[in-house]
Amino acid sequence: MVGLSALMTTTVGAMADTIRLLRESGLKTKVCVGGAVVTQEYADSIGADYYAKDAMATVRYMEGL
Repeated sequence: MVGLSALMTTTVGAMADTIRLLRESGLKTKVCVGGAVVTQEYADSIGADYYAKDAMATVRYMEGL
C-alpha cells in the first residue's frame, strides 16, 4: 500500500505523477489518496485505488485487504 496525502492544491499534481510512475513500473500495490484538498472525484480521475476522507478510513480499508 502506498498512501499519498495532499494538504495544499500545489501538491495535488504530484499525486497523479506518482500513481502514473507506480503503474508504469509494474509495481503491484494499492494506492490510497486523501488530504484536505482531495476529493473522491479527483482520486478516481488519477487512478487511485481508494480515497480516504481521514486516516482511520485508510486503516479500516487496510484491515479489509
